[in-house]
Amino acid sequence: MSEAAKCIVLRVKVDRRTTRHVLAVVPGDRRVDLDAVRELFAARYVGFSDAETAERLARAVPGTVLPFAFDPDLELVADPDVVAQPKLYFNAARLDRSLLLSGADYERAAKPRVERIAGPVSV
Repeated sequence: MSEAAKCIVLRVKVDRRTTRHVLAVVPGDRRVDLDAVRELFAARYVGFSDAETAERLARAVPGTVLPFAFDPDLELVADPDVVAQPKLYFNAARLDRSLLLSGADYERAAKPRVERIAGPVSV
């Protein structure tokens, strides 16, 4: 599971008037650390985006989101443990297909902001 990319669209409320959307990419055996994302953006609130907004911004249905941001309103942030993987598996915008790429190649292709946003490994 650590070789899988888990991709979650988040709503980040920086202040009362400013909302940003972030595509958080963490290892598949980890959770997104919402407090770490909140601190990263100096935000007052971070939560999961609603399904409609996530689908529009990610251009994929939840569960099939690619670890790439194609919409300028969606900021891509990947945990360092994702880009360090020698093998990184992720959905191919479908539930029945996956792609394999090295973490280094993913970082070169996607150009994510690399920040510690994954919680501890689940036991």
